[in-house]
Amino acid sequence: MASDRLEPPKATKGDAAHALAKAGLSAIPVVGGPAVELFQHLIQPPLERRRVEWMASVGDKLQELEDRGIDLAELGQKDEFISAVMHASQIALRTHQDEKREALRNAVFNVAAGQSPGEALEHIFFEWIDSLSVLHLQILRLFQSPTPPPSMSMGGLSSVLEYNMPQLRGCGHIYNQVWKDLYSRGLVNTEGMNVTMTDQGLAAKRTSDIGDAFLRFVSEPAL
Repeated sequence: MASDRLEPPKATKGDAAHALAKAGLSAIPVVGGPAVELFQHLIQPPLERRRVEWMASVGDKLQELEDRGIDLAELGQKDEFISAVMHASQIALRTHQDEKREALRNAVFNVAAGQSPGEALEHIFFEWIDSLSVLHLQILRLFQSPTPPPSMSMGGLSSVLEYNMPQLRGCGHIYNQVWKDLYSRGLVNTEGMNVTMTDQGLAAKRTSDIGDAFLRFVSEPAL
């Protein structure tokens, strides 16, 4: 039977990032004291709230794993899992975006469930979650199974994107750069979005093998 619900520890004022920033600001002549007070007043409360929310969400995922038969005591002895939690937690504290936090939670869940892509790719994937924007993730997911506009016999991938994400219509300067970023990392297999294609080409999957592996890593595993 599953144990009682896990309760994450309360946040404390010993946050490492806060302590380092406070020490650094205190070393600044004249403005050190007031700067520290300003930091404490403006940054510390939301940072601690962000940390507590993250710990609670990870605890929920771990509880779900335990309910599905995973031995949490054994899991806690696995260095790979602890490293994944630490890596994900550092990134989670740096973002306010729910979709990135969800990707991080799912990544931890995958490692815990024994569905890691391997230590090297795991490290790379965490770095990508950190460096890529939510828009990068959304566009990558879209082109894993793209839906072209109805009755379009020829066109470019940009037409597919603007049909599925109308908020980006007329924003080629943004999504073309996002696409370049994805292509440079090998996540998509087509270099440009503006080459004219047939309707079959527009509906074809554009994510690479490593792009698919990355999307699996940031998606909730099927247990």
